[in-house]
Amino acid sequence: MTQLLRVDAVDFSHICVGGQWRPGAGGTRPSIDPTDGSHVADYGIAGIEDVEQAVAMGRAAVADPAWRDLRPHERARILYRIGEAIEAHVDAIAALQTRDTGKTLGETRALALSAAGTFRYVAATLETLDEELTAPRGPWVTMSVHEPIGVVAAITPWNSPIASDAQKVAPALAAGNAVILKPAEWTPLVSLFFARLAYGAGLPEGLLSVLPGPGSIVGDALVRHPGVGKVAFTGGTVTGRRIAAIAGEKLMPVSLELGGKSPTIVLPDADLDEAVAGVLYGVFSSTGQSCIAGSRLFVHESVRDSFVARLVERARALRLGRGDAPGTQMAPMVAHAHRDKVAAMVEGAVAAGAQVLCGGHAPEGEAFADGAWFLPTILTGVANTDPICREEIFGPVLVVLPWRDEEDLVAQANDSEYGLACGIWTRDYKAAWRIARRIEAGTVWINTYKQFSSSTPFGGVKASGMGREKGRRWVQSYMNQKAIYWGMSPEPIGWG
Repeated sequence: MTQLLRVDAVDFSHICVGGQWRPGAGGTRPSIDPTDGSHVADYGIAGIEDVEQAVAMGRAAVADPAWRDLRPHERARILYRIGEAIEAHVDAIAALQTRDTGKTLGETRALALSAAGTFRYVAATLETLDEELTAPRGPWVTMSVHEPIGVVAAITPWNSPIASDAQKVAPALAAGNAVILKPAEWTPLVSLFFARLAYGAGLPEGLLSVLPGPGSIVGDALVRHPGVGKVAFTGGTVTGRRIAAIAGEKLMPVSLELGGKSPTIVLPDADLDEAVAGVLYGVFSSTGQSCIAGSRLFVHESVRDSFVARLVERARALRLGRGDAPGTQMAPMVAHAHRDKVAAMVEGAVAAGAQVLCGGHAPEGEAFADGAWFLPTILTGVANTDPICREEIFGPVLVVLPWRDEEDLVAQANDSEYGLACGIWTRDYKAAWRIARRIEAGTVWINTYKQFSSSTPFGGVKASGMGREKGRRWVQSYMNQKAIYWGMSPEPIGWG
């Protein structure tokens, strides 16, 4: 049975360097609850010397026969135990993440359970991960095998801690690597707690480090370090491009899950009540702080007025409140600075001619005075070429755009540098299939939105990234492939 670890017994001012807990070279910073601006905890900040030691310890741990020679099913046992430890602490993780990020307890609990499920799924695939004999084309036996890369840097975002951590750490460990996890500066507490759970579940020393700190210092040092063999990054497209450029110089593999400006499409035959609920969930859940948020709404002009009227009415009725309050649908944004950035983007759109159908500003009242709040916002009177329709907002802002025919729709939906996700609402399965295949996106949801499965690959195209997470080949994406030839000819090579 997993021994429970109390959050209030954890010293977050210490970072994790290969399983050793110590003050970071960068000092400490405060974690602030965006609900009311209150202090949550001081957390440690890593420095360059911490990166150096974490890489050295990771390389030593990967080379140690105690880890290197573990058979896949033996590594799987450790992953199963980590998943069990996360699930046993789900309430503690959810409460900690709600304070660190402002998210609702319902969402943070779901993220923790998702992380536990990720470790279980990856462990299960590891149990059944076969190598292959390839078809012989000469007097040889030929085979393909996969081996660990070495040290992997996992750089994760602030909008889904623990779940994003697991989606990189679990397959990387399963592949036999060591992992250095750099969580986002705004939300590092859950990642530090997770490291304690992983080592408590029996992970050998050196295989996991957690180094909070600025991306410009800690993240950059990890990406450039010659001892790091792969970077797995989830975050903004601008940073993703910088990482890709450095990786190109190093000839290092990367996986990049980047931004989005995802279209949600309502066909005239859609069940409008179902579509309204789905569109609301797709853009306003997580307070819009999601790379896959359906932030561009394309409604057929024949149903536009009635659909938008229902949408606005329902958006105004969404319940704003503390993340730990029952019934809350929209909690505060992650930080005051981020809220102010979103507000400025809305103000710029209004100045350029957009009309606000609802929201557009922070809510009023004493309960919202000190937090990073913003109302669910719906804008119309915009063109698909306007900045508000092209730039990722990462907040609770939806723009409404009309369409007339399918060619017009597909052209507008694909007229974006991003290609992460898309939603389609219709009763016509043929139209759904036809449009889904024409949309340039890594994921298309039909009559649903923001649903995930560990068994189904996820990622983006165009400026939304490269590589895929999840699925049966997940573990192998953290490995190098090697060919082995066994000579079987009774005669020597006829050359010399």
